[in-house]
Amino acid sequence: MTIRTFIAATAAATALMATGAHAADCAIDVEDPFDLEAAQITEIYDCLKDTMAEGYAKEGDEVAVNYRAWTVSSTRPAVAGPHGNRLLQTFANDVAAEQYLKFAEEGVKMPAGSVLAKESITISTKKKEARTGPLFIMTKMEDGAIPETADWLYAGIQPNGKVMKIKQAFCHDCHANYAEQDMLAYPLEEVRVAN
Repeated sequence: MTIRTFIAATAAATALMATGAHAADCAIDVEDPFDLEAAQITEIYDCLKDTMAEGYAKEGDEVAVNYRAWTVSSTRPAVAGPHGNRLLQTFANDVAAEQYLKFAEEGVKMPAGSVLAKESITISTKKKEARTGPLFIMTKMEDGAIPETADWLYAGIQPNGKVMKIKQAFCHDCHANYAEQDMLAYPLEEVRVAN
């Protein structure tokens, strides 16, 4: 065995052990993400939250670097159904927070400059593990900037910090179901923070 082969084998084994430990630390045992209890969700979030924030920020995206200092809108992540049945936790920047945290059902008009960052956790029932999903971002632009999306710009950051390729219509077609809420799909009522 050459020294180069030995180093490569050692690096591969170390990576596998690190991956194994991480997966074991965030193990789950449910058939459906909707079956997770509040305590299980909190445990999963506690397991992933630090590596999640570090991963999103890796490439230096301004939102990914700063969103954790914003206002959190729920007491814990929850499975709402959209975004692939992932656990979701939404943060609102200073421009968005006051209006967003009203959780109004009608007549909502978010101010330009509002930014929402939604952490996501993917639950793999086959692999029995939880892992970091994308950071979904919505930015409210000036009136008339993007009429086809009600002036919302949709974006995403992958768990490794790289920008996701997103079709605006793909995101907006779902968010359009919440037109009276200015395209906002709020956290589940049971986890919303009190205002």
